[in-house]
Amino acid sequence: MSVTIYHNPKCGKSRDTLKLIEAKGIHPTVVEYLKTPPTAAELKRILGWLGLSAKEVLRRKEAAENGVDPGLPEDDLVAAMVAHPIVIERPIVVADGRARVGRPPEKVLEIL
Repeated sequence: MSVTIYHNPKCGKSRDTLKLIEAKGIHPTVVEYLKTPPTAAELKRILGWLGLSAKEVLRRKEAAENGVDPGLPEDDLVAAMVAHPIVIERPIVVADGRARVGRPPEKVLEIL
């Protein structure tokens, strides 16, 4: 099984989710998405696997702080998320074409 975590090491939920995955004996690919943001195409693919819209994975406080309007059309919101990855909810775990937001961390167990 191929597992990737879009991770922010400064985030407690992200760290807890990574520990949970590793406790299952899984060594995921760790993408520090603030340093290496997904492309628009990657983010759209992840949103499809999540079954969520960009607005549903938007961190409201960070969006306001970065001038990202949650009312933007989907493609424009995805572009803003790529430009300001801090506004993307974290962590996101992808496993074999399925994805979950690790809030709470145990939510990712559904796809592992």
